[in-house]
Amino acid sequence: MNAPIFGFDNSYARLPEHFFARLSPTPVSTPRLVKINESLANHLGLDAAVLASTEGVQILAGNRIPSDAEPLAMAYAGFQFGGWSPQLGDGRAILLGEVIDQDGIRRDIQLKGCGRTPFSRNGDGRAVLGPVLREYIVSEAMHALGVPTTRALAAVTTGEQVQRERFLPGAVLVRVARSHIRVGTFQYFAARQDIEALRLLADHVIDRHYPNAREDQRPYLALLDAVINAQASLVARWKLIGFIHGVMNTDNTSISGETIDYGPCAFMDTYHPSTVYSSIDHGGRYAYANQAPIAHWNLAGFAQTLIPLIDTDSAQSLELAQDRVNAFPARFETAYNEGAREKLGLEMSKQSDSTLMEELLATMADNQADFTLVFRRLSWLAGDDDSSDDSVRQLFKEPAAFDRWAVQWRARLRDEPRGDLERCTQMQAINPAYIPRNHRVEEVIRAAEDNGSFGPFERLHEVLQKPFDEQQINVEFQKPPQPEEIVQATFCGT
Repeated sequence: MNAPIFGFDNSYARLPEHFFARLSPTPVSTPRLVKINESLANHLGLDAAVLASTEGVQILAGNRIPSDAEPLAMAYAGFQFGGWSPQLGDGRAILLGEVIDQDGIRRDIQLKGCGRTPFSRNGDGRAVLGPVLREYIVSEAMHALGVPTTRALAAVTTGEQVQRERFLPGAVLVRVARSHIRVGTFQYFAARQDIEALRLLADHVIDRHYPNAREDQRPYLALLDAVINAQASLVARWKLIGFIHGVMNTDNTSISGETIDYGPCAFMDTYHPSTVYSSIDHGGRYAYANQAPIAHWNLAGFAQTLIPLIDTDSAQSLELAQDRVNAFPARFETAYNEGAREKLGLEMSKQSDSTLMEELLATMADNQADFTLVFRRLSWLAGDDDSSDDSVRQLFKEPAAFDRWAVQWRARLRDEPRGDLERCTQMQAINPAYIPRNHRVEEVIRAAEDNGSFGPFERLHEVLQKPFDEQQINVEFQKPPQPEEIVQATFCGT
């Protein structure tokens, strides 16, 4: 292509060559556009109409490279289900370059599913249509829910078949992130004892994501502190909406504090803390309730990589880093408890509030109650009148169990200064009516893969862009699955 349409400014490509492999995507036969995210394109300063044109789709599929792009596959390592992999890297993704959005924030634009790279190992470097649609739907739903996340700029089909358990239609996702730097990126260089590379990478992250750390007496310790805070906040937000990432390996833990790598992810229907959907998580390592402890473990790995940078005295460096890592549980609990109070409609803070939330969740688990609907319908209830409680009671196998908890909740509400109307309005602004329910996402995938129909994808995506609105014409999308619709396992697509 003769003229750039992105206006790339590629800071990661200016790092040393051993940070990545330079290569172009592998062309596909007949790319066709599935969807352009017009609002995101506009925010990135891109022309959505140009992207949707024949020439634009060729770029989105990887068949043509903008003149100002510097395509590369990033190197990283990681602990996968607790086992060390010294070299992973982008095995099916290529970073085209970086743009500055309308807020002045630098964003990566990456093609996912665009062919083999030097990091592909035995993989084919391709993506299947179903997982591409899942990531598009779920990442954009997360954004609408206010959770830091990578975004989906576009999805295209390739016109080619990809072999998995059977042959499936191929696709490419155009993904946008504040960066694709992971804990595993730091671990890649730490394992090689490449201290200079670690310093360059840390400086790059500080300049890009945490510039205030540069002013600290110990900038690399301040970097660790900032990443710990970001992850504590992120995982708290996941738990507060019933989200299960599915594969919280260190190579899937973003330094920027965004949700990244939507593989076998899922939102809970029936609440239970041990819930797992991922087909590859046989031991429940990344179950719903384990996400904060795993984030803590991952951050300890990140801290270890920074030991050579924090202080020239390694013992002092270790002590300082350990102190920060040890603070993670309290920081997570603070973020989670604040969100839990909001979900329960509590404005003031009391020590007993965490117990109130714990008792509700335990009651929900014992009674097979739907996570999203309980909190949404709780936001309809009056503080001094239980006549409308049936909308929530019916979600519990034993409705009287909710009644017993509701007595405590209403007693707590009497200590609040807000009236019912204000409280209910604010509860409805944070307790979603709509989430990407697994059976709905599966319907989208089946329609697209089996019948070439994208109507269900378009409708579900549209509903999820307004998750806090009632949307009376779309109320069926609030409903949990029927027994025959329950999705038992989700898949990553590799």
